[in-house]
Amino acid sequence: MVYFAKSDALNRLPKQFFADLVVKTNAAIAKGYDVINLGQGNPDQPTPPHIVKALQDAAVNPLYHKYSPFRGYDFLKEAIATFYKREYDVDLDPKTEVAILFGSKTGLVEIGECLLNSGDTVLMPDPGYPDYLSGFALANLHMEKMPLREENAFLPDYASMPEGVLDKAKLMFLNYPNNPTSATAPADFFEETVKTAEKHNICVLHDFAYGALGFDGEKPRSFLQTPGAKEVGIETYTLSKTYNMAGWRVGFALGNKSVIEAIELFQDHYFVSLFGGIQEASAKALLGPQDCVQELVQRYETRRNAFFDAARKIGWNAAPSKGSFFGWLPVPKGYSSESFFEYVLEKAHVVLAPGVGFGTGGENYVRIGLLSEPDRLTEAVERIGKLHLFD
Repeated sequence: MVYFAKSDALNRLPKQFFADLVVKTNAAIAKGYDVINLGQGNPDQPTPPHIVKALQDAAVNPLYHKYSPFRGYDFLKEAIATFYKREYDVDLDPKTEVAILFGSKTGLVEIGECLLNSGDTVLMPDPGYPDYLSGFALANLHMEKMPLREENAFLPDYASMPEGVLDKAKLMFLNYPNNPTSATAPADFFEETVKTAEKHNICVLHDFAYGALGFDGEKPRSFLQTPGAKEVGIETYTLSKTYNMAGWRVGFALGNKSVIEAIELFQDHYFVSLFGGIQEASAKALLGPQDCVQELVQRYETRRNAFFDAARKIGWNAAPSKGSFFGWLPVPKGYSSESFFEYVLEKAHVVLAPGVGFGTGGENYVRIGLLSEPDRLTEAVERIGKLHLFD
């Protein structure tokens, strides 16, 4: 057999840090241990029944058995605009300010190829969502890190960044509620972001994947609520977290018309849009009853409270999550994030996500997923407590 070498673009792709952790986790499970996996980020609840029923009904429509319009059905774009007006009081033109994505990850990965050229500079939060790096590699971009520090509420400090870096940057990634730190962003931070982007001619991409998941009565802010935001960037949203539709692969990009046009042109050459039945069900999810979303937020908040209450009892102190379905906690003295993961897996059979997997700024932390019921989360903390690492 002839061996055909991979392209330079594929060879630039970063190593999947968490693949090795999955191997170690599966090895522990294979030995028969009762492993509690808090390292994952996959919603654990099913899609609400009324959305599933909408897909079942739509699937028999012969119209949807043909190719969908390249840029998606107008009814879904109109539903998205209506959703954003209802939830965030943001006005969007569904024809020019909305692009349908195959899950928001697609938009995050393809944006570099849509807007930048080889060697251009992009700003990446550190720690940050690792899949941003895949898009940077494929487009051969130069990355500069924006540190997210606890003392600054895990927000980038633009004032501390070198002017030269900001001047070179053409694209900036943000993500609030944040993965992995679970921090949220206040209005004044987004206002400062718009001013910074205007001054340095930077396109902002705000990844709003966890937009529905805010706690303690605080609704996470959309970047597009900020005056001038549509002038300098876009926001991506996904139905994966809001409606437990991760496997459906439905997301969208919203905002700056020139960026939306670039995304749609790029996708014209890759895809023929989503199955029409999924688009119809997605529109009904956005426009239909939202009780399921409120119940989901309450479920995650109950889980958060159970986990952090248990953590305090063993001396594992950290600020409770403000948003997302994650928690971000420090590792005990004498451990790195990886060595802590390995020790806890071996001794307590609990899986945590090492913070260093999200960037060097994540060292000394671990991420936990609030994707188990309260009793299981509490049991995980109690197992760790028996190791006496926080005494």
